[in-house]
Amino acid sequence: MSDLILHNYYRSSTSYRVRIALEMKGLTYDYVPHHLRHGEHLEAAYLAVNPQGLVPALILAGGQLLTQSLAIIEYLDETVPEPPLLPKDALGRARARMLAQMIACDIHPVNNLRVLTSLRTLFGAGDQDVVNWFRHWVNEGFQPLETILASSAETGTFCHGDAPGLADICLAAQVTNNARFGVDMAPYPVISRIHAACMALPAFRKAAPENQVDAE
Repeated sequence: MSDLILHNYYRSSTSYRVRIALEMKGLTYDYVPHHLRHGEHLEAAYLAVNPQGLVPALILAGGQLLTQSLAIIEYLDETVPEPPLLPKDALGRARARMLAQMIACDIHPVNNLRVLTSLRTLFGAGDQDVVNWFRHWVNEGFQPLETILASSAETGTFCHGDAPGLADICLAAQVTNNARFGVDMAPYPVISRIHAACMALPAFRKAAPENQVDAE
């Protein structure tokens, strides 16, 4: 048994973010899957763990509950400082958070599973409608993100400099998710280059959806 328990779903991009951070920090954890498409996250047993019924949820050694991927990742970064996931300077940290939040706060919330499901159940959207919705909001976020990354001297091998961090974690998880919806990445050469650099790293590969025990 590990001191950490991660409740997650292999295909959840937010869960993928936390898995990457755990792997980068060299932390071991017990993997508890919840199949979102089967509604397992809404069962009473999991709601007793996380009343919000969302993944990921990280249970600490003392039994404390942490939810929300960015909060979990910043907690890990503060308690296990090496390797750092945020720059040391205040402006660098703000820039890294800005890039991460362009994905985590502007793209992901309108494209997560419960929103896509609601498009079908509440508004009668068909499969292609859902795909078009997903692609639209990715493009709305990736167009400015690409411009910022391409025009900034702070962009290096990764989103901020030459070491991977919080923004890259969010970027990699989103690009991986995009592939399921056939998002055209040709307009985003810098994002694609950074994603390739991320996926060359063992932590990102080990945490990838296809490498999880519940992968289908």
